[in-house]
Amino acid sequence: MSNPRNGDTKPPCLPRNGLVKIPTQPNGLGSASITKGTPAVKNRLCQPSSVPAILSPALAHHSDLPIPSLATPLSLAALGGVSSPPSASLVGLSTSEGSEQHSPERLLGSPSERQLAVDEKILNRLFWYFSACEKCVLAQVCKAWRRVLYQPKFWVGLTPVLHTKELYNVLPGGEKEFVSLQGFAVRGFEGFCLVGVSDLDICEFIDNYPLSKKGVKSMSLKRSTITDAGLEVMLEQMQGVVRLELSGCNDFTEAGLWSSLNARITALSVSDCINVADDAIAAISQLLPNLTELNLQAYHVTDTALAYFTAKQGYTTHTLRLNSCWEITNHGVVNMVHSLPNLSVLSLSGCSKVTDDGVELVAENLRKLRSLDLSWCPRITDMALEYIACDLHKLEELVLDRCVRITDTGLSYLSTMSSLRSLYLRWCCQVQDFGLKHLLGMGSLRLLSLAGCPLLTTTGLSGLVQLQELEELELTNCPGATPELFKYFSQHLPCCMVIE
Repeated sequence: MSNPRNGDTKPPCLPRNGLVKIPTQPNGLGSASITKGTPAVKNRLCQPSSVPAILSPALAHHSDLPIPSLATPLSLAALGGVSSPPSASLVGLSTSEGSEQHSPERLLGSPSERQLAVDEKILNRLFWYFSACEKCVLAQVCKAWRRVLYQPKFWVGLTPVLHTKELYNVLPGGEKEFVSLQGFAVRGFEGFCLVGVSDLDICEFIDNYPLSKKGVKSMSLKRSTITDAGLEVMLEQMQGVVRLELSGCNDFTEAGLWSSLNARITALSVSDCINVADDAIAAISQLLPNLTELNLQAYHVTDTALAYFTAKQGYTTHTLRLNSCWEITNHGVVNMVHSLPNLSVLSLSGCSKVTDDGVELVAENLRKLRSLDLSWCPRITDMALEYIACDLHKLEELVLDRCVRITDTGLSYLSTMSSLRSLYLRWCCQVQDFGLKHLLGMGSLRLLSLAGCPLLTTTGLSGLVQLQELEELELTNCPGATPELFKYFSQHLPCCMVIE
């Protein structure tokens, strides 16, 4: 997770609780693809925080400044700006919000230090240097800091994750009351992820969050027991929702989609929901004429469903991810390329029945593709890569993880692609040193993943120093990647992040 920053600053820390980032590029609705990106992201996000020098004379050396470790996990209470119940107290912080709100006069000694500590111009610049997780802690230092930090500009692009147990406070009599969400409203959050909630929980959320009716643009429900009735009420009441994610929700049915989906939704993600099959796609195609992005992981969707899309969606839909749709075959690909000719992002990850012929159909008909994911498609061979190289001239990202039949010959085809910036070859067990030589002339490559490729040697990998524009190289579980090789890369690829 990251936050907006000015200038060249450090990468942010990734909070484990409370917030997740909505990807800035279309990569699903808050859930990262298991086949895209590399561990470099985690490595960057988990680096220790560095406090800007402006803090050192007036703030950084004051032992009485009540700032706990900025790596402390945050509860809903800290994130929402309310007092924590005993069960949700923070390490290093009192559960009483009043006792935490120190005045600058108590924190600092001289008048100049006190003035510096509450100067809003300085604070507005200073707080950009901290991650969202750190800002949650800093907002508890004093009211002046909270007033500055609770400006919506510091929280753009972030989505609070609220679990069921965090939504209620237990009163002395054993009764439960819904927590105050006013702290979220002040910061202007436009998206929420609710985990493990029921219909009643969703109704309580709508009643208690001031921006729910019009201000919430994105809703994600994960591992929840929402029913058809709850889904209908949520989308009827929350008129601002245009992005919807349903993951691991097994209590709603296709009938619920027919009764609740409406034309304002432009992005929909449905994954691991047991009742989703072809009729769900029929509802999506009929009720969502403005759909731009569809992410679908459903084991029971067949080729027939991919013919349901309308001419309107063929014009507007630019992203389609079909992950682990095991029943999709080349016949479904035929229906898809004719129904959605304007796709720029396509994933067939885990569609194990798709073969080279299906890839040929994609390459011939979807010339606007910029991202193609064929990971975990075991029937794909070098022939498919030849089709891709010949026809997809705008392709910037290609994911081939676990395509176990790809060889060095296939890499020779890809070497002609001048637009390709990201290439993922994780666990492609037939790729050898000779194949890497084909990639050395690809000056456009910025990211290369060779994790788990067992046949690559230290000698072959050392040749990658010729890719001077490379920014990220993943060699996890690669036997040929030795400590000496990493040292060699640090000397000859100083601008590249190499993942061991």
